[in-house]
Amino acid sequence: MQDFPYIYRWDRQDRKGQLCRVLARGNMNSCLVKFPDGYRMVTSRNAIGKAVGLVSGSTAEEPAGMTL
Repeated sequence: MQDFPYIYRWDRQDRKGQLCRVLARGNMNSCLVKFPDGYRMVTSRNAIGKAVGLVSGSTAEEPAGMTL
């Protein structure tokens, strides 16, 4: 299991494409997320997506295992 299994998808606070993990889920579709650098924010759960096929510590730009 990855330490940060989600990707932050929205362009808020220059965090788009960064890996994160959910620490808590709240009412009205909100959640508390934590980024690898320790930064935390409360955001909508619509702002995060599963980081499928990524190596922990990478960004959404380069999926793991992709070679030509």
